[in-house]
Amino acid sequence: MTWLPADFVHPVHVPLLDGAYHLRPIREADAPMDYPAVMGSRERLFGIFGPAWGWPAETITAEANRIDLARHEREIAAHQSFNYALLDAAETAVHGCVYIDPPERVGADGEISWWVVDGLVGSEVEQAFDALVPKWIESDWPFERPRFLGRGISWQDWLALPAAPDA
Repeated sequence: MTWLPADFVHPVHVPLLDGAYHLRPIREADAPMDYPAVMGSRERLFGIFGPAWGWPAETITAEANRIDLARHEREIAAHQSFNYALLDAAETAVHGCVYIDPPERVGADGEISWWVVDGLVGSEVEQAFDALVPKWIESDWPFERPRFLGRGISWQDWLALPAAPDA
């Protein structure tokens, strides 16, 4: 992929709140934790991501979710895109995710979005996560013009932008 330098090494562990939580690349094996996180927050997540991605569909099954995570794991290995799970220290539950993708719309060199489960909305964890992600992208990723979807630009405004040439 031309969107990242050939020698870029993606982070594999990013601590949050003194290690009480952390980010790491999501794996197919996380599906039993990811599915309840996604489906337990599905209505709110669809309100955020649905217009752009049609995700998460009301009819998604645990098996479809596992297949999706396997695809994400392959994309991470190939540096095509990145999905990081927000996990507690013991990795007993997925509490949210960060997506780092090549630009689909003009004007950015990376597009980043993230979410937490419903139970963490408005919490200290969400506030720390919201503060961490842009700093982490700035310090550990090779982007000059990252775009924070739903944060620095509304999803509606993003959808109105012209498609990137390689998208």
